[in-house]
Order: sequence, then C-alpha cells, then structure tokens
Amino acid sequence: MSARDDILRTIRRQLPLATDLPDRQVEGIRYDHPVGQFLEVLEGVGGQGHLVTSLSEIPDLLSGLRIPGRRIVSAVPGVLEPNFDFAAVTDPHTMADVELAIVPGEIAVAENAAVWVHTITSALRAACFLSQHLALVVPASRIVSNLHEAYDRMCLDETAFGCFISGPSKTADIEQSLVKGAHGARTLNVFLVES
Repeated sequence: MSARDDILRTIRRQLPLATDLPDRQVEGIRYDHPVGQFLEVLEGVGGQGHLVTSLSEIPDLLSGLRIPGRRIVSAVPGVLEPNFDFAAVTDPHTMADVELAIVPGEIAVAENAAVWVHTITSALRAACFLSQHLALVVPASRIVSNLHEAYDRMCLDETAFGCFISGPSKTADIEQSLVKGAHGARTLNVFLVES
C-alpha cells in the first residue's frame, strides 16, 4: 500500500458524522413600506433611487443627471436609444469606454438596497462593471423586504451569472479617503417602475 492510500484511508476513518441541516426558520425583517426603505438605504450607500410610473419618464431623469452619453448601452427597450450594439460584442474589453449602461434588474431588496441582476450575455455582464454610470430598471412590484424573500423568488438555474448590486463602486484606504468609481460604476441610479 502506498503512502497516499494510507493517508486517504486514515482520513476516511476520521470523517465527521453526517447531520441533518436545520429547518430554515428565519423570517427576516419586514417593512411596512419597502419602497421607501429601499430608496432611503440606496441613498445611504451612495446611489439614487427614482420612483416612476412608466419607462417613458426615465430618459428625462437621466438627462437631468448630466450623465455624458458618448457610448450608451441599453438593454431595456424604450429607455434611451443605445448608440452601441452590445449584442454584437464578442470581446467584453471593447466595452471599456461605455459611459452609461441601462440594465434590467429582477428583484430589489429593501433591507440593503441590493438589486439582483442576472444577464445572459458576457457583454451585458461587462457593461454592469465597466460603465462609468449604471442605471438599473426594476418593476416596483418586485421589491422584497429582505434577502430571504429575494432568494425565495430567484431562479438560479435561469442563467450562468447573477449578482446583487447595491450603490456605486466605492473603496477607502487607511486614511479614510472614500473614492467612488475606483473599480466599477461611479454612479448608480435605480428606477422603480410602478406600472
């Protein structure tokens, strides 16, 4: 018997006993007004939230934010006309100079202002992290109070990639200098659409 076999046999004899997982009995925090809570927390983490009644309001709000529009990627039909075809992208590096990306969000979480985004293409995934400014569009009916509720609604087998995004990119050093946009979007706007 080799030393390897001897080691593996010793490890197998020392395995811990299997135990059942506990029942998930965590309810999580509940908010009477999850939309208001979401908007308040989003502001606290450096983002901006907007409650709109239709997609047609979003272009005016974006133009009022003075976001330069050199290269715009829009994956939300009816919200600005994209001047960059992300569907034709084969190399995500070509999206390095995208100024504004408008991406649909699936679920918004009131307790931490996180938005669940799952993307089908690698180009759209890159746009979420390479753009200077990011706008997420989420139906207001898809706001939940806590992450437990969000996980109950998520369909993880729908796509190979998904992430929660909350606030613009930030980093701070030991001297407590906060820098926004150091490794991602400098601004985040979340549009909650009521209709």
